[in-house]
Amino acid sequence: MEPNPFLQKLGFANDDRVVILHADDIGMCQASLAAYEELIEFGVLSSAATMVPCPWFPATAVYTRANQSAKPHIDMGVHLTLTSEWNNYRWGPISTGDPATGLLDDEGYLARQVEPVQANADPEAVRVELAAQIERALAAGIDATHIDSHMFAIFCPQFLPIYFELAQKYKLPAFMIRATAVELVEWGYPEELAAENAALLREVEAAGVPLLDSVAWTSLEDHTNKLEKAKESLANLPAGISYFIIHPSVDTPELRAIAPDWRARVADYELFTSEEWRRAVDQSGVKVIGWRAIRDAMRAG
Repeated sequence: MEPNPFLQKLGFANDDRVVILHADDIGMCQASLAAYEELIEFGVLSSAATMVPCPWFPATAVYTRANQSAKPHIDMGVHLTLTSEWNNYRWGPISTGDPATGLLDDEGYLARQVEPVQANADPEAVRVELAAQIERALAAGIDATHIDSHMFAIFCPQFLPIYFELAQKYKLPAFMIRATAVELVEWGYPEELAAENAALLREVEAAGVPLLDSVAWTSLEDHTNKLEKAKESLANLPAGISYFIIHPSVDTPELRAIAPDWRARVADYELFTSEEWRRAVDQSGVKVIGWRAIRDAMRAG
């Protein structure tokens, strides 16, 4: 595949390794926002995304709105949310309460898993819900830098075109990898759909929507040896623009009650407030950016 065209637009060489150090799920609960505030002060994190339907979104918006001008490394996107995965802590869509949309489960919330959403949700209802989440974030005063997808629920053939339509409508970069048809087949797409979606990716990139070259993340299934595993992931990032995802939260009784993977989330927070990790990033040769630079280059282009 040809080098990412956005490398040169951002002032990088084609062989540079560039990474967005990104925190997902901000506003999912109080513990995620508390972690984010500390990570901003520590200064290694370069991007984050908030979950608009969640109970702690309003507080996330207040913090972001109050600080984004004075702290330019606050780089907040919209973590577009079509699922509500926990057993005892739930949220629903913000655009509708109608079960006929396919967006609600039997309990009246967003589905816990991706598969029912992709199988049952009406694409037009998905379009309305995703647009409503972006609009609410913007109305709350968040200078949104990008959109991405909670649990990757949008990454299916029927929703992906909607995702990119919204990216172009709001002039926001949308997290997606520059995948070929062969790679999409390797990810589980049927060959015909893989070819269609690879063509869509080429089309949206040609239209000026930036795409990324690779993605890495810290495990939510294992909270041990986070530093060494993260350093290994950093060392293995290829040339191009990569996404490195964490899910940080501070340790609270609320988090422990919500999330069986709380230890991994706390370990992510501890990793990104570690001087050892700061040194590892500084010494890696990888160039750290946020989504804001990509968004601004997209809008200028």
